[in-house]
Amino acid sequence: MTTDQLTYLVFGIVIVIALAFDLGLLSKKNTHITLRKALYQTIFWVTLALGFFAFMWAGEGRTIALEYLSAYLMEWSLSIDNIFVFILIFNFFGVKDKFYARVLLIGILMAIVFRIIFITVGIELVQRFEWLLYIFGGILVYTGISMFSAKHDEETDLNDNRVYKMLKRVLPITPQDGDGKWTLRIEGKKYYTSLFVVVIMLATTDIIFAVDSIPAVFAISKNPLVIYTSNIFAVLGLRSLFFLLKGAVNKFSHLQQGIAFVLIFIGAKMLVTFFGIHVPITISLLVIVMSVTLSIVYSISVASKELKEEDDRPLEEHTPDKDLH
Repeated sequence: MTTDQLTYLVFGIVIVIALAFDLGLLSKKNTHITLRKALYQTIFWVTLALGFFAFMWAGEGRTIALEYLSAYLMEWSLSIDNIFVFILIFNFFGVKDKFYARVLLIGILMAIVFRIIFITVGIELVQRFEWLLYIFGGILVYTGISMFSAKHDEETDLNDNRVYKMLKRVLPITPQDGDGKWTLRIEGKKYYTSLFVVVIMLATTDIIFAVDSIPAVFAISKNPLVIYTSNIFAVLGLRSLFFLLKGAVNKFSHLQQGIAFVLIFIGAKMLVTFFGIHVPITISLLVIVMSVTLSIVYSISVASKELKEEDDRPLEEHTPDKDLH
């Protein structure tokens, strides 16, 4: 058995055991996930990913291990952007708290399957047509620039979402959640519940994000082992991260700019290879960590300042006008 095969085997075993532990001990069906439990689960998945980094260092060497860590951190930071959209979807369909964990789990597992397919196709294409990396680089730079100026607080109407429109056209859908069921019988006719729609939209939303994140990981490493493992670890940690951040989304208002800078840097890194310039993996790792960390720190400081200003406002400014009632 080769070193790569052993690493894949260990990775598979770790994921199966971790999922069993997460589902069996940390999560129960139709229960509310508290902030404390979400924190424990997030620490669990991050620790597992970092532990695998140590295993990669021992088995695959320093360079591959650093590529894995850089790819994981980049995918993990990009996955935070998914959470903003996930929250919007849950709020739009009025999903009850007790169904969050189950719906997220199924949606994320579907997303992993789609990502594996995308990665496999991407690896094959890049191996055959290496010039595609320059196209990927250009797309990432453009996406990063667009993301830098975009605003999360802009109103988004999911009624205009293409996936939702298509589902409504091809399937009989009911706004009911079926108390956790995917389908309902209404007057003898089969209908798909809102929870079924939410699962599909979660999975397809991740596919849209994967269009950016998967090409980005090719700028860090072309090693399939690094690409597969970093993506899967990052996506599996999405569920706990969702519960950890869903009540504090407004405190990360400038995280988007940090992520955008990472995309621009990664895209530029791809493009400069055309001129024979290769950016060391340690520089990539440093840029990713600094960009995300600084944007989070700045976001929290801005949010704290705004909260303080709100508290310092005169009492009459906080009190609604009685004439409005």
